[in-house]
Amino acid sequence: MAGYSIRKEDYIKRLRRIEGQVRGLQRMIDEDTYCIDVLTQISSTTKALQKVGLGLLDEHLHHCVKAAVAESDEAGNEKLDEAMVAIERLMKS
Repeated sequence: MAGYSIRKEDYIKRLRRIEGQVRGLQRMIDEDTYCIDVLTQISSTTKALQKVGLGLLDEHLHHCVKAAVAESDEAGNEKLDEAMVAIERLMKS
């Protein structure tokens, strides 16, 4: 079971909202909206995606990593390494 399964519907709602924001961006470009307004919307959309990513990371740490640590040191270390790679990816975005 994925760590986010309990809040899956919340994540889907957020992603659908973000999808709407992206469609709005497409419409803004199509309608030649002022550049700064488009950039502001891009920033908002990016922050929304980052928030989803941080929520998923939190769920991963509290569910998947916690379970792996309880299982064994080796499994726990593997999950921690995996989480660190994910954190590095989020930091780059």
